[in-house]
Amino acid sequence: MSLLLIAKTLGLFFITAIAEIIGCYLPYLWLKKDGSAWLLIPAAISLALFAWLLTLHPAESGRVYAAYGGVYVVTALLWLKAVEGASLSMYDAVGAAFTLTGMAIIAAGWKAP
Repeated sequence: MSLLLIAKTLGLFFITAIAEIIGCYLPYLWLKKDGSAWLLIPAAISLALFAWLLTLHPAESGRVYAAYGGVYVVTALLWLKAVEGASLSMYDAVGAAFTLTGMAIIAAGWKAP
């Protein structure tokens, strides 16, 4: 796998994770934080974008979903810190490193189209 393909895949994973997190966070705001029901419209759009973005990856869907999980975990932790203001622990960092290692192992087996 070339460095350009790796960078493109990681960037696409990150954008995909942001779309998924927004699509889930907005209904959370509506249900738990007294947000407007209008939040459900951009949430649905974001989740549709998330599903479409997953189709752009260069491997079989099961492998994409498995590898995507590692980037999702890291992105969710960054969201937790940046948006929700929570502090991250050493356990968060170690867990994120393990999930990214797993993602890299799975992605290393991809065959480019």
